[in-house]
Amino acid sequence: MIAAAVAVVAVVIAAGVYFVGMGDQTQTQAASRADADVPMSELMEAGPLEDVVIGDPDAPVTIIEYASMTCPHCAHFHTETFPKVKEKYIDTGKAKFIFREFPLDILAARASMLARCAGPEKRMALTSALFESQQSWALPDESEAMDKLLGIARQAGFSKESFDECMADEELYQNIVKMRARASSEFGVNSTPSFFIDGKKLGRDHELEDFDAILEEDHAGAGDKTEPAPAD
Repeated sequence: MIAAAVAVVAVVIAAGVYFVGMGDQTQTQAASRADADVPMSELMEAGPLEDVVIGDPDAPVTIIEYASMTCPHCAHFHTETFPKVKEKYIDTGKAKFIFREFPLDILAARASMLARCAGPEKRMALTSALFESQQSWALPDESEAMDKLLGIARQAGFSKESFDECMADEELYQNIVKMRARASSEFGVNSTPSFFIDGKKLGRDHELEDFDAILEEDHAGAGDKTEPAPAD
C-alpha cells in the first residue's frame, strides 16, 4: 500500500510538471495547423494508445473527437449532442466514432486514465458517466476531486487497490500525454472538443446541425442517382 501511494504521488508530480509548463508550447505547435483539415491516412496512423471504435468499424465515415474530461463544452456535447449524433449516424451504420484524449489539466488526465483502466468494453460507458457527473468531481480541491473519482470508480467495479494501481500507471499516463502532444503538433488541435469528420475539421460549434452540415453535404446524393431515361 505504501509503495502504491508513493507511485501515485510520483505520477501526480510528473503530471504537474507537464501541465504547468505546456500551455504556450501547445498553442505554438498547434497554430500552424489550427482549423485545417488533416488527411485521414495521418489521423488513422497508430498512436500511443489503441482506439476504441463506437459503431460499425466498416462504416463509410469516421468521426474523431479530441476531448478533455474536465472540459464543460465536452460534457455538454456528450450529454446533449452525442446521443443525437449516435442515433442519426452511428447506430444507422453511416459513421463510426473514435474518442481520443486531450487532457487540459492534471485531473482530466487522471479521469482519462481511469476510463482506460476500465478496459475497452467499459471505457466509453465510464467516459460517459464521468461527463454526466462532471460537476460533482471536477473540483478545485485535489483531494476532494480524487475522493469523488474513487467513488465513481467503485461504482464501475474498481476497488481502492485497483484504483490506486491505475493512478500509479506511469506508462499509461505518459501515453495519454503523448496523445495530446501528437494531436497538437501533428493535427493542430488547440481546444476541446475538437472534431474531424473524414479528416475535415469541424468548426467551433458542435451541435447536431453542425455535423449535418458536413455529413449531409459531403455525402448528399450517394446512392440516390437517377438513371437517365432511355433514348427513344
